[in-house]
Order: sequence, then C-alpha cells, then structure tokens
Amino acid sequence: MNVRLCPLNLGDWGTMVDQFTPQAIWGRELRHYRQAAGLTQAQLAQKIHFSEGLISGVETGQLPASPEFAQSCDTTLGTGGALHRLLDWRRGQVFPSWFGKWRDKEQAATVLRAYEPILIPGLLQTPEYASEVLYGDQSAVQARMERQEMLTRTDPPSPLLRCVIDEAVLHRLIGTPEIMRQQLEHLASIITSRVSVQVVPLGGMRAGLEAGFIIATLEGASEIAYLETAVRGLVTTERDDLAAVVERFEAIRIEALPLRMSIDLIKRTAEERWT
Repeated sequence: MNVRLCPLNLGDWGTMVDQFTPQAIWGRELRHYRQAAGLTQAQLAQKIHFSEGLISGVETGQLPASPEFAQSCDTTLGTGGALHRLLDWRRGQVFPSWFGKWRDKEQAATVLRAYEPILIPGLLQTPEYASEVLYGDQSAVQARMERQEMLTRTDPPSPLLRCVIDEAVLHRLIGTPEIMRQQLEHLASIITSRVSVQVVPLGGMRAGLEAGFIIATLEGASEIAYLETAVRGLVTTERDDLAAVVERFEAIRIEALPLRMSIDLIKRTAEERWT
C-alpha cells in the first residue's frame, strides 16, 4: 500500500490555532463526517492512503487539505462531495491571513535575502512548478506569479534579490522530470545583476537547514524577516530575531558556491538529472 505522507513533522500539535478560521472549520467538518462513519483517524488513513498524521493535522486546523485529499475523504465517507465543495472558501483567499503583512513589506523592500533548503523560492518558481507545490490551486499560482512581477518592475525599482538554496532542492522531484528541467533552466536564466542564486553543495554545512527564511530591507535600512515553520510563516521585527537570522544567512552564504559555479551546477543538474 502506498501511503502519501505529509512532508512535515506532525508529532506535536500543541500549537494554538484559531478555531474559527475557514481551515479549522473545514477540519472539524472532516472530523464530524469521519466520526459519523465510525472510523478512527488510523482507519481512515488506511482507506484513503494518506497518513494518519496528515489527517490529524487537517482536523485540528494545523494543515490545509488538498483537493485530492478532500475527494478521497468524500469517496470513503460517502459525503456526496461536500468536503470538496467546502474547499471553495480558498478561492477568495489566495494568500493565508498571516502572509498579508509580509507581502506588503516584500513589495516595498529594496533588498531581499532568502534561504531555502526544501524548494525553489516562490519568487523564482515557474507556473508549472508552483502548481505542483500549491496542489493545483490555480488562483494561488496566479497570485504567486503576480508577486514575481516586482522583480521586473522599474517604478519603483525592483529589489535586489539574493537567494541561497541547498543543492538538494535541485534534485528533489516536484511534479515531473520535465517540470524540473524547465524550472532549473528558468532558475539559471533569470539570474541578473539584481537577482542572484547561490547553491550550498551537498555535504556542506547543516546549521540552518531546518527551515527557510527571507529578510527584507526597507527604505531607511529597517528590516523585517519572514520565518517558515512547520505550521505557518512567522513575521518578525524583533531585534534579537533579526540579528540571529541575518547572522545565519551570512553563515550559510559563505558556505555556498560562487555565483558562476552555482549557475553551472544548476545547468548541469538540469541536463544530467532531468533530461
């Protein structure tokens, strides 16, 4: 049996969640239908081939449900498609509520420094790659593409974008080999004097690889950081947090390959692994 696992650490759901968000309400609806069918989370997991941890995370509002997940639950629980229809709430919310504050700052930034150990950074994703990451939600994909427009604007000037990624990102299959090849070719081609990508080679440093983050420098040299967690993104302007994340970015960056060597590695991986 092939069980689709959630890629997050789902061992501890102690984090407080707003129980009245649409996502949390959807999770309670799933719990209602599951219990009405007389199934435990483990039994439902066996029937729909998704992990028990994912079901727990969705029911508690910690994780979003994908359309595929909702359809599987509808079929198994005999809901007549109710759970899939209830996902329509996402059509009016292409960005999570906690992302709104960051998006405004990101658009106003003069410099962005990003580290990503898992995926190609969202600002550099192709539509096809983004569609896989976002479970095929085309509204969310379109919103991500619109975010990227700031990299080519002239008024105000586009921000400097300095990205560092782990080499494993280049080898992690997202979608199909064709999607990966196109994504890596795009990544190499988008590099300019204002957009750079450096790669931390496999076997390099491990400090900082547990989560990605972005640091935005605003007019007047003030800074704000976006920190990824297993549950949601966190936005902080706390001085100690900023000092720690800037120090971490610099520590990771000096372990990365120089720009030209990084571009060569990206192109070589596209050709050798994904062609």
